[in-house]
Amino acid sequence: MSEVADFLPGNTDSGLLLIADHASSHVPSDVDLGVDPALLNQHVALDIGVDTLSRDIAARLDCAAIIAGVSRLVVDLNRLAVESHAIPIASDGYTIPGNAALGPEGRMARIERFWEPYHALIEARIEDLRPAMLISLHSFTPALVTRPQEERPWHIGILYNEDDRAARVAIEALQARGIPTGDNLPYSGKILNTTMNMHAEARGLPYLGIEVRQDLISDDIGIAHWASILAPVIAEVRDAL
Repeated sequence: MSEVADFLPGNTDSGLLLIADHASSHVPSDVDLGVDPALLNQHVALDIGVDTLSRDIAARLDCAAIIAGVSRLVVDLNRLAVESHAIPIASDGYTIPGNAALGPEGRMARIERFWEPYHALIEARIEDLRPAMLISLHSFTPALVTRPQEERPWHIGILYNEDDRAARVAIEALQARGIPTGDNLPYSGKILNTTMNMHAEARGLPYLGIEVRQDLISDDIGIAHWASILAPVIAEVRDAL
């Protein structure tokens, strides 16, 4: 995996490009976040399970994939570069002192090093592959540290902003399989949808935003189980559009 992202070429006949913004907990050796290294194994640093799940789904669908290679604590690739949360100084109750100490020049250097080439890579691969649909794959924690009283019973969340073409098909397909499915839950794609807004909605390109609950994909058995469910659903959505 490169510093920015790992690109899996796949087969252009699949018509799909999978993108995983938060798949990695990697922090380059010259980036000092000032946090306990144990924090890098928690949901604030990465979408747990998504790296392996993305690779499994891409293999099953024989599709291309872009899998981010840096922790969301270094830079959040699913935020606009101008947003303060693009380089978070706190996340779910944890402070990130190294980010808080960055001045404007340090923040810009971080964006230029990671955010800009990542999104340039997505742009280039879309131009090269001309996919019929993008897939955005994330995972969500069963409970936030700062809001433990809020239940998150969904197994899968389907996120979208203005374009819900793929979302509507996917929600119906998942519910038909008896899977507790969130409709723009536990997060709303109308608020958190930067990568898909930039690369899909801006082009009029259909996309499917998928969130998987992290406790369901925390081991190899769970990942294989959900890959076996999600890959056919993704194919069903692609074929329905």
